[in-house]
Amino acid sequence: MSGEPIEDVLDLRDQRLIAALQCDGRLTAERAAEVLGLNTRVVHRRLAALLGSGTVRVCARTGGAPYPPAMLLRISVLRGKAETVARALAERDDIPFVDLSASGDEIGAILIAEPGTPNRLVFRQLPATGSVVSVDAQTVLHVFEGGTAADWRLDVLTPAERTALTPPHRRDPADTPDRTDRGILAALAGDGRATAAVVARRTGGAESTVRRRLASLRERGLLLTEVHVDARRLGLPIDANLRMRVPPGELDALGRRLAGHPAVHGVLATTGAANLHVAVWLRSLADLYAFLTRDIGGLGVPSVDTFLVGRAVKRPSGSPSVSPVVS
Repeated sequence: MSGEPIEDVLDLRDQRLIAALQCDGRLTAERAAEVLGLNTRVVHRRLAALLGSGTVRVCARTGGAPYPPAMLLRISVLRGKAETVARALAERDDIPFVDLSASGDEIGAILIAEPGTPNRLVFRQLPATGSVVSVDAQTVLHVFEGGTAADWRLDVLTPAERTALTPPHRRDPADTPDRTDRGILAALAGDGRATAAVVARRTGGAESTVRRRLASLRERGLLLTEVHVDARRLGLPIDANLRMRVPPGELDALGRRLAGHPAVHGVLATTGAANLHVAVWLRSLADLYAFLTRDIGGLGVPSVDTFLVGRAVKRPSGSPSVSPVVS
């Protein structure tokens, strides 16, 4: 359950290596050692252990790709039935997130769904399920820049280290990958650190062409890497989703402000009375209390409903309790 002590929290050295990968998922051990002041052989060994064990996964995605239309679901269920309903939801390809509440009688989920059309799951299947008490479904109107799990950064590097580790790139909104680029990006989707030689074998292209294209994609901001790691292994066992009622005139400014908070890994504006949703990772319930009373309380938010995650059943990486951060 969220908040229980985690015995296998990674040490600071490993956490700093993970934070370095957040800056650049294709970072070499030599460059990481140089910037972080570590022994190169130690970095090689630790990265191999972190990546080889599956503790850390680096995947790739296309920069500038729009977020798909989605709905936030909050499903109340009969006590003792949550696991069954959550597993059924997790099996669906159109649901990348499924969380069980710490209370055991609620499920939070994200459903990829086109707006404006009745969704069969929301309007028919869930209400017809005997163990489902109620379904609240709200459409995502806006995803705040910097306010996604893909943007979140583990706060264990200095600003100078983060700058040195982050590769520069330019981003032209009109720039889109061509067919060859798309093949390379697809080959990297499950392994963002694959070498040019491996990608060439997967795509059937020449290694020299792949190497040149990889450099171009990175420079143009079209190749981004996501680092997947269990937040509990980083000493952050408290996973909470906050639903806030914010005056419309303050919604954008407040969303932007919270997107920059180091504990926040998700900020969404939605339909419904609770129109701002914020997801946080924290070290303790005391930290959650402080976040609510100081960070949120000081902003004049009139209403906050807190959903404490007991277990992450499904996250986009396909593994439980795992969320992405992007470079």
